[in-house]
Amino acid sequence: MKPLSPHTVFVAIIVLVVGAAVTAGLILVGPPSEARLERLDARRVEDLQRLSRLIDVHWAKHGRLPASLDKVDAEPHADVIKDPATGQPYEFRATGEKRYELCAMFNRETSPGPYQYGEEFWEHGAGRGCFSREVRDPRG
Repeated sequence: MKPLSPHTVFVAIIVLVVGAAVTAGLILVGPPSEARLERLDARRVEDLQRLSRLIDVHWAKHGRLPASLDKVDAEPHADVIKDPATGQPYEFRATGEKRYELCAMFNRETSPGPYQYGEEFWEHGAGRGCFSREVRDPRG
């Protein structure tokens, strides 16, 4: 049997190091499908935040909550009203004169960690998650 050349040993070491790095990355971050589910959940939270701001604008303009999300003046934001994966509308329910709920279906529980999602933390579990909100004057 012929001894291995230094080049062959070097290539084998590189292949092992790259393989170990890929394996470690998948263990730490998770598979690409998991990252996609997390991105979809983050998008849902962003959509609900936008809808909340649009509802605030609707209140300021009309002095009342919208009867439904399709009544929100959202023409330039029409894509916000539907779930990015299912195409189903998000849920909206008035619970008082100035109070309402926004709901969505989430893939995963919110990951523990530092402050997320901008101005407020919209923590949720897996499955249907609802957020109670109160209208805020968008003018300040």
